[in-house]
Amino acid sequence: MLGVMWSWPAAARAEGSRLHWPVAPRPAVTRGFDAPSPNWNRGHRGVDLAAAPQQPVHAAGPGTVVFAGMLAGRPVVSIAHPGGLRTSYEPVQAAVRPGQTVSTGQLLGTLMEGHPGCPVPACLHWGAMWGAAANADYVNPLGLLAETLIRLKPLSG
Repeated sequence: MLGVMWSWPAAARAEGSRLHWPVAPRPAVTRGFDAPSPNWNRGHRGVDLAAAPQQPVHAAGPGTVVFAGMLAGRPVVSIAHPGGLRTSYEPVQAAVRPGQTVSTGQLLGTLMEGHPGCPVPACLHWGAMWGAAANADYVNPLGLLAETLIRLKPLSG
């Protein structure tokens, strides 16, 4: 939801740290972000993007791979970005390893079939959160895209 005020770390406010689409061409969103409240409740902690099986998945921004492997029966890649942002990509067969530094657009792996609820042959679940998993503040990754226009409103009116 773009109308929500977020408390972004200073490093994430710079235009150069905005994210890019993890698949190309620009995908259709098959399922939107539905923030859980509180964080442990039901919700959709990311967006599902329409893609093709075996399609390359790329890093949305620079960072360090913090996880690449199976999680809850699905192949997942997770990137820690400067400023405290983490992005996740699933189901992705990893071409990277934990500890590896990646740049924007670098190949992370290939998209696998079988994402639950996907209405097309394959969907990439792309998530984003500020902070560690125990205290995560899940955010809509679409609002972090470089092409998304940010409008700041005054706090008092």
